[in-house]
Amino acid sequence: MKLSLKQLGVYVFLLVFGCGAGLFGSRYLLLQNPSFQQLKNVTMASPPESVTPNPSSAQIGASGGDSNVNFIATAVQKVGPAVVRINATRKVANPISDALKSPLLRRFFGEDEQPIPEERIERGTGSGFILSEDGELLTNAHVVADTDTVQVTLKDGRSLEGKVVGVDSVTDVAVVKIKADHLPTVKLGNSQNLIPGEWAIAIGNPLGLDNTVTIGIVSATDRTSTQVGVPDKRVTFIQTDAAINPGNSGGPLLNAQGEVIGINTAIRADAQGLGFAIPIETAARIANELFTKGRVEHPFLGIEMADLSPIKKQQINQENQLNIQQDVGIVIKGVTGDSPAKRGGLLSGDVIQKVNGKAVKTSAQVQKLVESSKVGDILAIEVNRSGKIQTFKIQSGAYPERK
Repeated sequence: MKLSLKQLGVYVFLLVFGCGAGLFGSRYLLLQNPSFQQLKNVTMASPPESVTPNPSSAQIGASGGDSNVNFIATAVQKVGPAVVRINATRKVANPISDALKSPLLRRFFGEDEQPIPEERIERGTGSGFILSEDGELLTNAHVVADTDTVQVTLKDGRSLEGKVVGVDSVTDVAVVKIKADHLPTVKLGNSQNLIPGEWAIAIGNPLGLDNTVTIGIVSATDRTSTQVGVPDKRVTFIQTDAAINPGNSGGPLLNAQGEVIGINTAIRADAQGLGFAIPIETAARIANELFTKGRVEHPFLGIEMADLSPIKKQQINQENQLNIQQDVGIVIKGVTGDSPAKRGGLLSGDVIQKVNGKAVKTSAQVQKLVESSKVGDILAIEVNRSGKIQTFKIQSGAYPERK
């Protein structure tokens, strides 16, 4: 089809006008769209002023010189030099060796031959951090268990022999001493008033990768050892979603200011996406006793507790043949034989109301109050027993050592 010059001109005009209108319209819609305006103004969140000691240096994306770092980097720069790698070597019995002692296998291998060594060498790697300039270190008990000396590697590359001064398996805390001076140290913070949602920074040596940094938030506080799945421990845990893997154990958990609020522990191998840390107040108290006495005595009542709920109440009543009426509170599920609680008169089914006059609502609170006392202290335990309020004076004993 042939077009006249006039028709061709009209088509070109319409084409140019249409494109221009489309561009203008799309630009107008973008500028007027509130979602676009919000998207334009989005910046990465930084910690609120309440948890940021120096906003000018902690603000993410701050510009200018040395201040061009975020709060995570600032915290890590302060603490990183005081985080160490701990390599432990221990001899453990080889179960295969005993199996090969049978007469039949002896005839096969020969009477004088020992085909498999009776002991095998087990090596493990963990983390720790420096408390004092003269070489006092804090780590997890399971990192240095069953060994007297460990190899401690500092961030500057030095490798020193460390003496295991004390181990407390009940709280999973241990202390190590190295011979050195003028070492970098950490600053201890406060974990008592942590709120879920606060920043949590972990530093450690997962899989031997020194000074690895991960970040998350405090997911929960006051997780009991039973909730975490380690009922043999006597500690309440901080729960975080910062990645904590084997090798992180013993490393510090930091707040936004770079203060240590806990000791990371990879105590649950199946805890995907979950991390746990021992509150620094507990760890520091245990460390002080280990450095001064070499051991720790834990006050012990001898009761098994559970937090009540309507469903939990029915379950406990059925399993233990009890008749608990309350829907809330802390019930004593069981009393250990020949324990302070048994001698003091506490019974299964008692619902704890107060400890030393202080009202309690969770078993974690009871555990904290007992743990903060000393062996031999008398604790006033107020309970509801079948609708009657009674108070029993219980003298705590020492937590029995595991054999």
